[in-house]
Amino acid sequence: MTTQAGGPPGEDTDVLALARNGVLAGQWSLVLAKSSAEFANRHFWNTITVRGRFGQISGGGTVAPDGTVTGQLVIDAASLSTGNKQRDKHLRSADFFDVAKHPRVVLSVRRATLPDAGTLNAEGTLEAAGVAEPVSFTADIVAASPDRVTLRAQFTIDRSRFGMTWSPLRISSLQATGSVTATFTRSAAG
Repeated sequence: MTTQAGGPPGEDTDVLALARNGVLAGQWSLVLAKSSAEFANRHFWNTITVRGRFGQISGGGTVAPDGTVTGQLVIDAASLSTGNKQRDKHLRSADFFDVAKHPRVVLSVRRATLPDAGTLNAEGTLEAAGVAEPVSFTADIVAASPDRVTLRAQFTIDRSRFGMTWSPLRISSLQATGSVTATFTRSAAG
């Protein structure tokens, strides 16, 4: 399988071959303008979906010569926006992200591997509201070239595991969906 590259139209790059040949080895930096971190949660007894976005994210990663990946995505929790100022204020409170005490949400990937040219299997931790929980997920490789890679992942989060249990009369689901699109560019050769 090949993945559409960031180069000229019609150029295909086999990301699995690039990783295994050590071409991708080195340091990579997140490109904020081409990346996003979003969430969705069912509310009012599953009649509506509240969607939000974090405006400030940063991060980077390292690709080893054997193609394994480590990295970190850091999200400014106070940068969340759902389009409703009152709701955003509540989400920043101690009922949810508690940004006064825990200003960052951090996804740390301790190991990720390429089982094929189109996906990346990752293991690590997600830290939010002062609680760190193990996570594993699969990211789709949207585009890849020797100098730019774009990944997209979607996963379900049980917010109660992070102490985010506010839901009077069970109005809001404890299961939230997170989605990340992350574009990385090479910052140094391996």
